[in-house]
Amino acid sequence: MARTSFDDMSCSIARTLDVIGDSWTPLILRDIALGITRFDAIQRDLGISRKVLSERLASLVDNDVLTREPYQDKPARHDYYPTEKGADLAFVLLAMQAWGDRWVFGERGAPVLFRHETCGAVMSPVPACDHCGERIEVADITPIPGPSFPTGPGASEISAAFERLQAVRAG
Repeated sequence: MARTSFDDMSCSIARTLDVIGDSWTPLILRDIALGITRFDAIQRDLGISRKVLSERLASLVDNDVLTREPYQDKPARHDYYPTEKGADLAFVLLAMQAWGDRWVFGERGAPVLFRHETCGAVMSPVPACDHCGERIEVADITPIPGPSFPTGPGASEISAAFERLQAVRAG
């Protein structure tokens, strides 16, 4: 069954889901980020069908998230690497992992840890304000209209929701 496209929505989340919103794509991106760059290796690691993997990789290349680099001519075989656009998705994956570590694995502990190479410490990603560097807590942020403020599908209630949130924050 074909997925519904969110092309008409003026929403960054909806449009991102158009690119990475199926169940396999984040796992494909995870494998590539961990250095598993060849089709056969990704397929073995995930147990995904070759057809689905081929479709997902083609979509990621078409959306400039991945680039294909040949490593063999006959038969043609490629390595897949993140573009700059694809590398930025690492933060999305880290946020998903942090949520899973807390809410799925909990006290058992995270299945994978990350070391911050600058300081050498095992770290957990945390959202921080790009202006002041302070850690962001959901209670400390208020959405406000941006330059491409949503109109149309998926946005009929957003203006009212913004007004309610601003009224709550104002006291």
